[in-house]
Amino acid sequence: MPELLAWLALLGVYDAPIDCNSCEQWNRPQEPFHVYGNTWYVGTGGLGAVLIDSGDGLLLLDGGLPQSAPVIAANIKAAGFDPADIVFIGLSHAHYDHAGGLAALQRLSGAGVYAGTDAAESLRKGAVLPSDPQFGEGRTGQTYPAVPDAVGVNDGWEFSLGDVTIRAIATPGHTLGGTSWTWKSCEAGNCLDIVYVDSLTAVSWPGYRYSDGLGGILGETLARIADLDCDIMLSTHDSSFGLHDKLAVGREAFVDGDACRGIAANTRTYLDKRLETERP
Repeated sequence: MPELLAWLALLGVYDAPIDCNSCEQWNRPQEPFHVYGNTWYVGTGGLGAVLIDSGDGLLLLDGGLPQSAPVIAANIKAAGFDPADIVFIGLSHAHYDHAGGLAALQRLSGAGVYAGTDAAESLRKGAVLPSDPQFGEGRTGQTYPAVPDAVGVNDGWEFSLGDVTIRAIATPGHTLGGTSWTWKSCEAGNCLDIVYVDSLTAVSWPGYRYSDGLGGILGETLARIADLDCDIMLSTHDSSFGLHDKLAVGREAFVDGDACRGIAANTRTYLDKRLETERP
């Protein structure tokens, strides 16, 4: 697979892979599956990507690594859809493991790409901003394929296509520009609120202090996530929403009205421990 991706990159079909310690694990294969109603999981085994069928075009959330783009495109086809029908691509946050595949997926579809204001700036540059907690000179993943026409959106911004209206929820803290997305999905007359939750963990490059930076903002974000209407929660990494454990049970396991409150509580504990370690 790496050799094939490198060959395709030379042809300009996809972008060159990024090499990182977790990349192989993150990009492992995962069969696409129907989540609920109009919503499908089309990501890899470690990185989230969600497809929404509006009846008048497709919406995609996140693009994984550069080497995830062909995996996601193949999963979309395996689910019975055409990547060329993607009209909207939304981003959670502008780190290489979620934004790296967007440029290639946009080339395949011609879709518009939308992200929180700071994340869109990062996408247009194809580089992590110095304000990012994970910014570090010379670090792998500081640059990734740029999306020069990425559109910045504010909290509460909505995009309607067919019978779907998706709403951006500003959820900064893991990084500035972090955005979660929510929409309704109906099946057999029963409509549920689905939330694609951005990464919420307080992780950073050495030297960054959350107590001097995004700690307070992240705390506010966690409270907001806990208060959302949230019948099904999906997220950016498999471990964030128990992807594989739920698949072992069946797709009914994804319906959990406490999931957003649970991820907020768990990450609040992680944030509190992080802030405690930063005390003098």
